[in-house]
Amino acid sequence: MLVVSLAAGVLSLLLAAAAAARTGRDLIVRRYRRGRTVRRVLVAVYATLGLGLLGHALIPHPETPHVAEAVIIAVLMALGVTIALMPHFRISTPAASTPRRVLAIGAHPDDLEIACGASLARLVDAGHDVHALVMSHGAVGGDPTRRPGEALSGARFLGLASVTVHDLPDTNLALTENQMIGHIEDAIRRIRPHIVLTHSDHDQHQDHHAVHLATLRAARNHHSILCFESPSTTRQFNPDVFLEVDDYTDIKVEAVLAHRDQSGKPYMTPSVLTSTTRFRGRQAKSTHAEAFEAVRLLVNETGVL
Repeated sequence: MLVVSLAAGVLSLLLAAAAAARTGRDLIVRRYRRGRTVRRVLVAVYATLGLGLLGHALIPHPETPHVAEAVIIAVLMALGVTIALMPHFRISTPAASTPRRVLAIGAHPDDLEIACGASLARLVDAGHDVHALVMSHGAVGGDPTRRPGEALSGARFLGLASVTVHDLPDTNLALTENQMIGHIEDAIRRIRPHIVLTHSDHDQHQDHHAVHLATLRAARNHHSILCFESPSTTRQFNPDVFLEVDDYTDIKVEAVLAHRDQSGKPYMTPSVLTSTTRFRGRQAKSTHAEAFEAVRLLVNETGVL
């Protein structure tokens, strides 16, 4: 029984560790509804059972000879319940009848996740080919040696097909408008997107506004441009397009949290992120949504909303 207890305890702790690790995040949070809660529960249950079994095996308790058997049964039951219930929590997004290409353009490494991370994940799950373009390393607002890697991590977690991070001057993007236009034009030629997402005209951050203007100029001949909402948009931000993201708010939160260099900023917190999607969901007569302003939208060409 000692060997069995030790083996069951080690197995439980390994399951807890797997759920807590990045692979667990990628598997559970990215693929299951309420994934952050599910992940926390799995870690707590398996860690508690594992520590209990190891403690009982290493510190004999003659007065409770059957505790180990009970805990082993609990481990097996927890594993069985996990296997049985997980399919019911699986995110199931209808596949698009015609997959499209999407290009999302942001000023800084965390902008896209904060503004429309849930929408990007949902579009990926529907089968669309989603690409990201970031204009700066965010050197003024954080550590430029870390932030590009965090952008790659966030994009990988969301499932984006590609992310390109340029190193134009943070807080001074307006001074490099022609370079930005060139980068965006190159991306449009390469990706041939059916829809372009970018910052709003109603954004008081100078870099966000500069990217908006550069996008309009680079995509002057493009038929479908939507502008997303960032924490620095003004009261004039007036969305007319919404995408329901009920199953994707936890995914958005986890993608934002991948930007650990920015973790001290209040708009990066789960409560702020979820309250925003809940507010926009209420406007859209749904539970959670992300909001966009349409510069123009040729519906029969986009096929992604």
